[in-house]
Amino acid sequence: MSVSEPAQLTGRRTKLALRAAFVVANVALIGIFIHQTLSAPVLSGGGSGQRALGEADGAVPEGTTVFDDEVAGVANLDPSLLGALRQASTDAGIKFFVNSGWRSPAYQEQLLNEAISKYGSKEEAARWVATPETSPHVSGHAVDLGRSDALAWLSKHGAAYGLCQIYKNEPWHYELRPEAIEHGCPPMYADPSHDPRMQR
Repeated sequence: MSVSEPAQLTGRRTKLALRAAFVVANVALIGIFIHQTLSAPVLSGGGSGQRALGEADGAVPEGTTVFDDEVAGVANLDPSLLGALRQASTDAGIKFFVNSGWRSPAYQEQLLNEAISKYGSKEEAARWVATPETSPHVSGHAVDLGRSDALAWLSKHGAAYGLCQIYKNEPWHYELRPEAIEHGCPPMYADPSHDPRMQR
């Protein structure tokens, strides 16, 4: 045996050990991925009829407008709010796109849990997302609108339709305040955590 043979054997063993470690690490990562994939969907309902939350719970597909009655997030809005939105959209000559409207309690709970994970605490999440018990989205009395042209138009003309921005930190969130037609929109809250309705 030459002097270089032990070095070659050691090199081969090292390469084999590295390959084995690589395979083990990949198997572990695949296992983690499969576990996350199987446990990721937030489920609604009970028993074998469980389903992932989706449009039926208020998730709104991209491009949805206030005139899309086939979308539950629009169709389940309070009729007075929806009527005011449609009239304002028609008068403005601008499509009012809906990012979020009515939500099921389960969907609202999912959004709240995501906000807690994102912001690190219930208190900080409360600045952005209400509980299912307090959210005006769950009752169909709030809508989050998209696109700057509609938001700019509503900031100037929304009060004439009773459509008011409620929170300073959420320029997309509108609710119906019929008294605003005569008296203007009420002062905005800094964020939902300052809204007395959210303190229940």
